[in-house]
Amino acid sequence: MSFQAYLDNIQSKTGKSPADFRALAAKKGYADATGLRPGVKAGEVLAWLKQDFDLGQGHGMAIVALLKGMKKEGDR
Repeated sequence: MSFQAYLDNIQSKTGKSPADFRALAAKKGYADATGLRPGVKAGEVLAWLKQDFDLGQGHGMAIVALLKGMKKEGDR
């Protein structure tokens, strides 16, 4: 599955776009304009995504990769 397919599935399930997740992560203190904040562990973000959006490990890690800047919309 391509990275973009993960993002599309996440948006279908949650109604939230990648930009929405960036904004929500910033509001929670997990990320800022440069990406994931220093000291924030993927596990913290995954727990939040599981609790608030019922996202599993694979979809959660897609959001983590997005927040870290490792991947972006449109990536395969």
